[in-house]
Amino acid sequence: MYIVNGICYAGEYQKDIKVTAVKPLSGRMMLLTFSTGEQRLCDTTIFNGPVMEPLNNPEIFNNPVIDFGTVTWNNGEIDIAPETLYVKSYPYESENILLNI
Repeated sequence: MYIVNGICYAGEYQKDIKVTAVKPLSGRMMLLTFSTGEQRLCDTTIFNGPVMEPLNNPEIFNNPVIDFGTVTWNNGEIDIAPETLYVKSYPYESENILLNI
């Protein structure tokens, strides 16, 4: 756990990590590129609760926006901290093949 600007976050602090690119995939998966240059896969179905419900709508999920280094949806109403996205995602090797079905 760590605190930044008075906000308490779970997990380990990833200094100044930002999302630089996002590609939505099927099944609420995302391919993320971070400021470290790494690409990682994230299964957003692990993020639940009422605030995340709109992500079940493909029109909302498939239209992410990068804002201040993180991914947002629904005009900024939904976001996930870039540190959380990094910790909860998995390394992606560019030679892997992804099907966007």
